[in-house]
Amino acid sequence: MTPVGVRLPWDLITSEARVLLHPSGPCETLMIDVLGRLPKVVGIDVVEMALWAKENTPTVTTQRNQQDGPVAATVTESDLKVTVERELVSQAEEEDMEALLGTYVMGIGEAEAFSERLKRELLALEAANVHAILESEPMVDEVLQGLEAATNCVDDMDEWLGIFNVKLRHMREDIESIETRNNKLEMQSVNNKSLIEELDRLLERLRVPSEYAACLTGGSFDEARMLQNVEACEWLTGALRGLEVPNLDPIYANMRAVREKRAELEKLKTTFVRRASEFLRNYFASLVDFMISDKSYFSQRGQLKRPDHADLRYKCRTYARLLQHLKSLDKKCLGTLRKAYCSSLNLLLRREAREFANELRASTKASRNPSVWLEGSSGSGHSGHSDTSPVSDAYAKMLTIFIPLLVDESSFFAHFMCFEVPTLVPPGNVPNGNRSDDDTNDDDLGIMDIDENDSKADKNSADLATLNEALQELLNGIQEDFYAVVDWAYKIDPLRCISMHGITERYLSGQKADAAGFVRLLLGDLESRISMQFGRFVDEACHQIERNERNVRQMGVLSYIPRFATLATRMEQYIQGQSRDLVDQAYTKFVSIMFVTLEKIAQTDPKYADIFLLENYAAFQNSLYDLANVVPTLAKFYHQASEAYEQACTRHISMIIYYQFERLFQFARKIEDLMYTITPEEIPFQLGLSKMDLRKMLKSSLSGVDKSIAAMYKKLQKNLTSEELLPSLWDKCKKEFLDKYDSFAQLVAKVYPNETIPSVAEMRDLLASM
Repeated sequence: MTPVGVRLPWDLITSEARVLLHPSGPCETLMIDVLGRLPKVVGIDVVEMALWAKENTPTVTTQRNQQDGPVAATVTESDLKVTVERELVSQAEEEDMEALLGTYVMGIGEAEAFSERLKRELLALEAANVHAILESEPMVDEVLQGLEAATNCVDDMDEWLGIFNVKLRHMREDIESIETRNNKLEMQSVNNKSLIEELDRLLERLRVPSEYAACLTGGSFDEARMLQNVEACEWLTGALRGLEVPNLDPIYANMRAVREKRAELEKLKTTFVRRASEFLRNYFASLVDFMISDKSYFSQRGQLKRPDHADLRYKCRTYARLLQHLKSLDKKCLGTLRKAYCSSLNLLLRREAREFANELRASTKASRNPSVWLEGSSGSGHSGHSDTSPVSDAYAKMLTIFIPLLVDESSFFAHFMCFEVPTLVPPGNVPNGNRSDDDTNDDDLGIMDIDENDSKADKNSADLATLNEALQELLNGIQEDFYAVVDWAYKIDPLRCISMHGITERYLSGQKADAAGFVRLLLGDLESRISMQFGRFVDEACHQIERNERNVRQMGVLSYIPRFATLATRMEQYIQGQSRDLVDQAYTKFVSIMFVTLEKIAQTDPKYADIFLLENYAAFQNSLYDLANVVPTLAKFYHQASEAYEQACTRHISMIIYYQFERLFQFARKIEDLMYTITPEEIPFQLGLSKMDLRKMLKSSLSGVDKSIAAMYKKLQKNLTSEELLPSLWDKCKKEFLDKYDSFAQLVAKVYPNETIPSVAEMRDLLASM
């Protein structure tokens, strides 16, 4: 069953409450108190509930908290639930209620009478309330008037507030507009300030200082003014770079003022480059003309003058930084400046080389040696040949003086004229180490201090090719003076080409820098020139050898055999460094022609060919024995001559033996030939080989064997011109004869076992006794 809320009968409660609780107070107070605490009752009247609760206290369980919280009552008999909130019936109200009930002597069954009484009292109270209200009408009217006046004031105030609100809204909008304009003005002011600062910087960048403008357009290039010129160049270079897009904001690039200023700077650059180039061209020419006009700079009669370019380079270094800036301003202008420098300095270098070479030849005392092949006899050694070492010393001095000079000039030119190439040689250092103490203070490469940033590790091939072309123009023509010294030395002593070749090769191996390309070419040309002159000498000598072939009859040792030994000895003395190959090639050509010519001459008279060959081959070996032990190329030809000698000896000795004992060894040869086809027992029955034929042959060949051997010795001695060869040849002849006779004796013992002939031991004793 859902409980239903029931409103309290106010007429009963109010009347009793006014009498009991507030007997003297105004009725409004009681109404407010009663109305302010409107109880909520569920299922039963409050008064009835109170009366019932009083009588049945033991059967009702009430729970209340200490903080006057909600009170819950549980009725067990009817299973009803009544909840009275604390704020509806407080403890005081309950006591008042009990007191009120106490004033009436009524039981619980008299509730209706009690209710009626309370109604009556309620009506009385209401009437009193109405009366009180009527009595207070003037006051109410006054209050209403006050309320109306207050309402009017409130309406006026609301109207004013509306007006003020509108004004304030307009004022707020005006303030916001003012703030916006103020912010814009502040931003514009900041931007204008930044713009003015930026324009000031741009104007400062575009400004051309008057002192720089005057220096660039009409300043002097004297040494005292070079610092100002360099500063003006540095400023101009920086100004031009500053107007380029990487260094200048792209938005300024197309500004009219920037374009005009760039054109003005370009005009300044063109004017300055033209003026500086013209000055430097004239300056280079004037420096060289001054040095050429002063004869004290060059070698004179009786005095060799070492070229000294220290003062020239010092003066040129004054304008080194200027050239660096000219390169950065206009790289194309360097072409004409390089040509002018090369043309001027070439005149000076050629004049120095010519005067030095002339005086060097005039001051060298050396008598001319005739060709080794045209005079002198075998075994002459060095007799008839003067010492020509001053010739090669003069050539070495020429290289010692000028090769370092040309290398230094090449290096100085490369860096002075702003070629981006590696350093050739450190200052004061020369590859061959021959620079004198006078040159150690000549720091030719001080130009490297100009701008170290220009030194790069990587080689610029294009710049290197341009440099080599310029060096060709700088040094071209100077090689003629070197050639003149080589030709002069060749005329005095052709063999000096060997030592000069070695000297040149040593210098050439020391020039490893690519930037010294022309110096390497010069040395290479000198080496080729020396090789060509030495080749001429070898060819002429070979023609001398070949001319022996056309003589009527040659006997004995040819003259060129011992002379070649003398020549080889001298050639070995002149070898220096890498000239070994040159000499070995000459040896090969000489000996090849000698042997070919020797064989050809021998064929002109076959009767004496072997004697001629063995004598000449023996002379070749004897004359070259010492050199063959130390020179591999000559050792090879020595062994070749030895083999040819042995072959010639064998042929000649065999011819002599057969000449004296022809029947003996022919008989032996017939036996040897038949033994290939028939047995030894059948040979005595062949025609001409019977035992009788053997006895006749022995009688005719060996009856006067001592005389035959003596005749053989005389024949060996007869046509031999070299007596020193006779003992060895006779020993070879005896040995060869014994070997052949031993073979004959063995054949006879095999074919004719019963026949007796002189034994080999008897023949050996006979030969030994002679």
